Amino acid sequence: MQTDDLIRSLAGNVAAVSPHLVERRVTVGIAVGAVVTLMAIASTLGFRPDLAVAMHGFTFWMKSAYTISLGIAAIAATVHLSRPDATRAQWLWLLVIPFGLLACVAAGELFRTPIDGWLPLWLGQSWKRCSIFVAMLSAPIFIGMIWAFRQFAPTRLRLTGATAGLASGACAATLYGLHCPEASAMFVLTWYSLGIGLAALAGALIGPRFLRW
Repeated sequence: MQTDDLIRSLAGNVAAVSPHLVERRVTVGIAVGAVVTLMAIASTLGFRPDLAVAMHGFTFWMKSAYTISLGIAAIAATVHLSRPDATRAQWLWLLVIPFGLLACVAAGELFRTPIDGWLPLWLGQSWKRCSIFVAMLSAPIFIGMIWAFRQFAPTRLRLTGATAGLASGACAATLYGLHCPEASAMFVLTWYSLGIGLAALAGALIGPRFLRW
């Protein structure tokens, strides 16, 4: 058989693939993982008792806007890296925007607060456990994304694992905000970001083991 005939024969037996298959599978994986994370928060940590009131305030949506923005950029980068021809993590530069905006809000807080109030503003009441909880709660979402990637063909495995971990951490941090009463931008910028970073690091370390195809 001629090479051209073989190629045509193989190509003729390939089923059509939906152009949005990647996005759909990633969405399902994240959604299922987020439900598990939400159930874990509800059954172990509990929701903040003033949640209904807090949802009418600026600080609640400040935290949510920050973590959701990070999550959107990281998910977009992960979806891009799911393709074998991806050479770099597009969209990740967008992370600079929410980080910079929140840093400006945090700087404003410090400017308005006496120096002896800076440490409580930074540490809050839960700095010792916030980052760990965010990283731990990201696990179900990360597992959902790994499930989604079983049908994909990423080639930058460590980078893809890191962006998937980053996306999982950002989603987990958003849900963790339903429990966490901390209202300082400085607290969120430091400890939420650290938890998301730990999730990204974990993804970079263990992602290649599960993303290999």
